[in-house]
Amino acid sequence: MKTTTVAVDKIYVLKKKSKPLTYMLSSRNTHRSSLLYFDGESNRPLRYAVNQKSPFEDEQDGNAILEPIVFVDGALKVPKTNPVLQRFLELHPGNGMVFEEINTEKDATSDIDRLNYELDAQISARELNVEMLESVARVLLGSKIDKMSTAELKRDVLVYSKNYPIQFLEMLNDPMLQLQNTCAKFFDLGLLTLKNKGRDIYFNLPQNKKKLLTVPFGENNIYILASYLQTDEGLEVLRLLESKIS
Repeated sequence: MKTTTVAVDKIYVLKKKSKPLTYMLSSRNTHRSSLLYFDGESNRPLRYAVNQKSPFEDEQDGNAILEPIVFVDGALKVPKTNPVLQRFLELHPGNGMVFEEINTEKDATSDIDRLNYELDAQISARELNVEMLESVARVLLGSKIDKMSTAELKRDVLVYSKNYPIQFLEMLNDPMLQLQNTCAKFFDLGLLTLKNKGRDIYFNLPQNKKKLLTVPFGENNIYILASYLQTDEGLEVLRLLESKIS
């Protein structure tokens, strides 16, 4: 079945941040302004003429009436009754660089995608347990979280998830973040404990009370432990502690 294209009015806007009151777009191929379109076999010169049915110069007759293409206040509206100009602008080398078409349907789809990301991110942020909340906040805020209340952490994480939903969702899937959450559980369940004012991490198992590692001054014990558990030596410790959880 042949698909029918419905003619619609189109609006084009200049991509420059500072838009002049009027801007004249090149409308024909010249030595100073090359307007060529490669059709797969050769470069064909473009030319906009109001009395022609094609934007290709080699398909036009000798009575072409040229007309300037002018953007006013950075915009140009081309009605559906002028398909030649719409086609000319579609093929123009400046399309996407000098100007672009406003695609309301595409923009609406992008808005929906963005809103869905925002919603997913905020729901995920709201449902974080305390350990994951602290792990996420530590990545975002660093050591400042030690002086913040749980309510303050929730607020800042929710704000971040709304402003940067894609980055936030990617962060939640970061293996390092998941490992930090697991490390927090080891302390909560009493499998590990801190001694010497939080500077040393010790095993707290029935048959093992040995020192595991020292936390460098100024560093967070959860992050240091997670980093250690990613090493070859630390993987054995991780398997041991995880077996105690399961």
